Amino acid sequence: MTFVLPKFTPPDFTSEKFANAKEIRVEEVKKNGVAPSGFYLTSHMPTYYHYDNKWILPEHNSQNCVAVLHDDTIIIKELNDLVIGEKVIMGKKSDGSNGVVIYKEGFDESVISTPGRSVETSFTDDYEYLFELMRHEKENGGYIVWVLGPSVVFDYDTRIGLSELAENGYVQALLAGNAMATHDLEGGYLDTALGQNIYTQESVPMGHYNHLDLLNEVRRAGSIDKFIADGNVKDGFMKTLTKLDIPYVLVGSVRDDGPLPEVYHNVSQGLNAMKEQTDKATLIICLATMLHSVATAELASSYRIRKDGTIAPVFMYTIDVTENVVNKVAQAREHIAVKTLVTNVQDFVVNVQRALLQPVDNFEVEQVAVDMHEYVENTAEEKLESVDRLKID
Repeated sequence: MTFVLPKFTPPDFTSEKFANAKEIRVEEVKKNGVAPSGFYLTSHMPTYYHYDNKWILPEHNSQNCVAVLHDDTIIIKELNDLVIGEKVIMGKKSDGSNGVVIYKEGFDESVISTPGRSVETSFTDDYEYLFELMRHEKENGGYIVWVLGPSVVFDYDTRIGLSELAENGYVQALLAGNAMATHDLEGGYLDTALGQNIYTQESVPMGHYNHLDLLNEVRRAGSIDKFIADGNVKDGFMKTLTKLDIPYVLVGSVRDDGPLPEVYHNVSQGLNAMKEQTDKATLIICLATMLHSVATAELASSYRIRKDGTIAPVFMYTIDVTENVVNKVAQAREHIAVKTLVTNVQDFVVNVQRALLQPVDNFEVEQVAVDMHEYVENTAEEKLESVDRLKID
């Protein structure tokens, strides 16, 4: 069965809602970073703007931003990025009365998620859909962005799993914070994450120094790339990304240890760097980080206009062991093209790795079943023989 990515069906522009709609009204920006009063606040929902007798769908959308008329197209911008002279779309309605129409009906029902999923929910279908989606994106020039929290790299198998997925074309970019990169590098440098052995999970003597020693040495080297190039890191996800020249964006928070030299501590610059990657995304996978996941959910467009002109949803998978986290991300996404899984993120990565890179051969499964059946039969026969001998004795 061939996997088919859900497509967005554009509206009928001859319908009354569109045919009678006014054209957009704009006002110019008078001060950098300040929108005119009464500006239109954007949504993740696909939104059309009526201008010069045409209905324009922006190439990307984003939540809680402003829409700007630029030449004959519409671009979506953060408020703080507005520049004097730019033309901002005005009005607060989206029913066509001010030239703006939200049209979420174009999405297939499978794209709209149901809120309130919990740890008791079965996620088998979500896993299977993700596997097909990842294969599809890899085979069709997609751009898979991973958003990772530090707990993901506290495990030996997970670091290997992420690295192998990257090596096999399933990672095009990473968004994370200082801690995730720090502890992954610590694992490759000292075999620990936050002072615990990444395989045995045992705390090592004076291990609380380890991540700070790592940070100190990377800062001494001047960059993550230089520290790795000097042969200090045996393995890990960051080393793999560096080797494959896969971009990563590390955005910091208040009182980050260190931080690593590449970490953005200017929030606006970090936001723009993240947006540069999310604007390319065709699939986003968020693991164990509420702040970065929610930020990405609000930044990233809910759809992409593909090279052939079709409009397709940008699915976001959000995975965490806490229901509250995934539900916050889904809400920030307005429940469009978002899949929530409440599970251990380390188990999740290993499941994805095995499904995509270590597919089980049907013959092997059948052979295991045959061997197990023979083992059970032989064991039963041996037990019966033992009972018979006891009776004879």
